[in-house]
Amino acid sequence: MRNIINLNNDWLFAKNSTDVNLREGEAINLPHSWNAIDGQDGGNDYFRGSCVYFKTLKKSELPQADLYYLEIRGANSSADVYVGGKKLAHHDGGYSTWRVNLTDEISEETQIAIVVDNAPNQTVYPQMADFTFYGGIYRDVNLICVSKAHFDLDYYGGYGLMITPVVENGAANVGVKVFVKDLLPTHKLVYTIYDKEENQLDQIVTDQTEVNFTIQNPHLWHGRKDPYLYCCEVEIVDGDVVLDNVCHRFGCRSFKIDPENGFILNGEEYPLRGVSRHQDRWGVGNALLPKHHIEDMDLICEVGATTIRLAHYQHDQFFYDLCDERGLVIWAEIPYISRHMPGGRENTITQMKELITQNYNHPSIVVWGLSNEISIGGSDDDLLENHRILNDLCHEMDKTRLTTIAAVSMCKMDDPYLQIPDVVSYNHYFGWYGGDTTMNGPWFDKFHQTHPNIPIGCSEYGCEALNWHTSDPKQGDYTEEYQAYYHEELIKQLFTRKYLWATHVWNMFDFGADARAEGGENGQNHKGLVTFDRSYKKDSFYAYKAWLVSPEVDPFVHLCSKRYIDRVEDVTKVTVYSNLPEVELFVNGQSIGKKTAKDHFFYFDVQNVGESTIVAKAGELTDEGTIRKVEERNMDYVLREVGAVLNWFDVTVKEGRFSINDNISDLMKCFRGKMALLSLGLTIKKKMNANKKGNQEKKSGGFEVNLKGGNMDGMMQMLGGFSILRLSGMIGMMGVSFNKEELLKINRKLNRIKKPKELRK
Repeated sequence: MRNIINLNNDWLFAKNSTDVNLREGEAINLPHSWNAIDGQDGGNDYFRGSCVYFKTLKKSELPQADLYYLEIRGANSSADVYVGGKKLAHHDGGYSTWRVNLTDEISEETQIAIVVDNAPNQTVYPQMADFTFYGGIYRDVNLICVSKAHFDLDYYGGYGLMITPVVENGAANVGVKVFVKDLLPTHKLVYTIYDKEENQLDQIVTDQTEVNFTIQNPHLWHGRKDPYLYCCEVEIVDGDVVLDNVCHRFGCRSFKIDPENGFILNGEEYPLRGVSRHQDRWGVGNALLPKHHIEDMDLICEVGATTIRLAHYQHDQFFYDLCDERGLVIWAEIPYISRHMPGGRENTITQMKELITQNYNHPSIVVWGLSNEISIGGSDDDLLENHRILNDLCHEMDKTRLTTIAAVSMCKMDDPYLQIPDVVSYNHYFGWYGGDTTMNGPWFDKFHQTHPNIPIGCSEYGCEALNWHTSDPKQGDYTEEYQAYYHEELIKQLFTRKYLWATHVWNMFDFGADARAEGGENGQNHKGLVTFDRSYKKDSFYAYKAWLVSPEVDPFVHLCSKRYIDRVEDVTKVTVYSNLPEVELFVNGQSIGKKTAKDHFFYFDVQNVGESTIVAKAGELTDEGTIRKVEERNMDYVLREVGAVLNWFDVTVKEGRFSINDNISDLMKCFRGKMALLSLGLTIKKKMNANKKGNQEKKSGGFEVNLKGGNMDGMMQMLGGFSILRLSGMIGMMGVSFNKEELLKINRKLNRIKKPKELRK
């Protein structure tokens, strides 16, 4: 009978080492990441290299078994396993389960060393992306003890069990296939199906590795409304003795993605409106415990999401199980992201095989993601061929699900790589990185009109917010108020277009991106609806909750901007979100009126005199805050960049003239402004080339783009909402930096350029 022994405790750890005979080091337990701190504090200087984990197993403490397999559920990004100094295995890819047969090396004291390496290379994805590539053994490590006859443990980290329910004509045909090793003629396979209450529904005893069950009138897995799960167990038996067993839950459901009507679940329209999720958190990195996954799932359910894009890699099996249980519809993908590497094709294939093999049975998963923003540097024949290979592989391994990609804004609608997957989604940030919020809906309408037979969705959209505040929110100010405004507008545009097969906010949680230096808190991407430590739900969280959560399930009222107390204006705008139809606002106990809002966003003008207690009331529910009239703006609410050579309020601004505080899109409105941007672009290009010559590729951990031809125009359009000063901080992710003197020189040049009349105040 199979025994699984958890080996998380009592390891020795040595940083920046490959000593497989380690006897001294830091005592640690798994899960563990060596970048839990330096991978999220900014500077793009977190340690990337080799580290050693060492552990001794005593044979006397192990159960009797024919075979012993070491199971590693996540070691980023490459790893080698040594036993007694002998190398047994190598694995590339930091987000999947893999196993090593230790049987022949087991002794009275078995010394295991695992060398894990997250150093940059040209063959293992990801190597360039807007998140931290935390090193470490950051998921469980187990010892699987089995008999000689067993379910296959060697094939891409899978269970040795594939369950394929097909729902047709009021019945579910459940195909079950197993992968076994070393069965004898006397051995039998016992297949059993159980319902959710663990009642046995059917059983087949055979020597065949493929069987079919029929469930009449199956209880369907219907997303968040009814995530019903069955279970299939298969045993290898020799007479009355069970030699090995595997089991997995499954759901009976049908779905399709329609270009006009979006996602269809079990024959019903089921709008996929949700979020993307990165797995890391503050002070932990990606070494999450079950309680962390559960907290994430609770928050995602609270906001009302029906779907999650699990970006940008394979997530923990524990979280996929939670998705099955809670009824979230899932986009699962591999980390083929940002930069196509000609030497990385085999790694994309291996990671896709692992993703599908290990996650095939999860009813929550409906699409396999081939890549993310991979065309940011332009498409070429090798990239297209890689995608065709992956697309064909997905359909060969799984005939029940669809494929998708996440394309970046700069990818043209007629790019041939959009024709490869079954469905397409785009990452758009109009209103944050470029353009304005009104551009989002019309862009999707144009795509839908141009390609009426290609289902289109929005795989990323969002903007950053920290604890900065203003009564006059503007694009790029990093205030909670602008983020709330942005999401109000995007909700109204995206959620009312039923043809969008799925929409995913970027991101549910702030996450580590050590190359980032913006927003006043370096080392993070702050587009989350919830903070990195999960302690604070930003106002925009409640905008989604108002739209997505029924008042019968969780009625609520939320007063926005409660952290914004000191205000200079005589009349201030107060925003309230609620899923109830009517909100009444009280100021110092006096009602100033009731309002209804079909869009769930309620706006009130409040006289700002002295200190006022504001109470929003919807039904029997209330939420309370305070505002206070001040004569001068409280600078604690104003963005101050950490470690910046200049902050916006230190810049010399001349009336009617440009400065580095002005946006790229405004500079593009006049000839001299365009020339100034061209000059700046050439300077950035020179700095990038100098970095490459200096072999500083490690410093370009965020982004690297091909600035030739039309791609430069696309990049400038995408960055139109950036000020020159903000851009100077962002390009630090490409290893490009400007010192104070250089920025002041650019500012002096811009001060000589008159603004067009429409921009003068």
